[in-house]
Amino acid sequence: MGRWLLLAAVVCGLDQFTKALAAGYLELHRPLALIPGLQFRLTYNSGAAFSFLSDASGWQRWFFIGITLLICSFILAWLYRLQKAEFWSGVALGLVLGGALGNLWDRLALGAVLDFIDVYYGQWHWPAFNLADSAISVGAVILILVSLGEEKSE
Repeated sequence: MGRWLLLAAVVCGLDQFTKALAAGYLELHRPLALIPGLQFRLTYNSGAAFSFLSDASGWQRWFFIGITLLICSFILAWLYRLQKAEFWSGVALGLVLGGALGNLWDRLALGAVLDFIDVYYGQWHWPAFNLADSAISVGAVILILVSLGEEKSE
């Protein structure tokens, strides 16, 4: 379990480091072009994925903090029960836990999640995201692939 907690700590630490850089060097909502289709744009999301509930009156902060704490508790219990052979499940859970903790830190400290990666095509923009969101997404995909592999082997 220790190596997965270390992975989560590294993900959370890298997430907070990149967010500190973004907050220190970027101006709010002012894009910094990198390559066509990718730019940095500092935003704060008080909602969840795809800005879900971002226009609510403030109660959503505590709701998402509570949900995140429940999810982190569930992941910790799952990690505790993992067998040594379940390597990819451990990687996936470590990524998700690290990302969840990174965004939880933002919600507690800032009241919103700091996002700064902006992927776009023409005038169409994917919702801004951060390293924590990326880790959660990659971890979720790995969990899905692991579960599909387990179904085939049964």
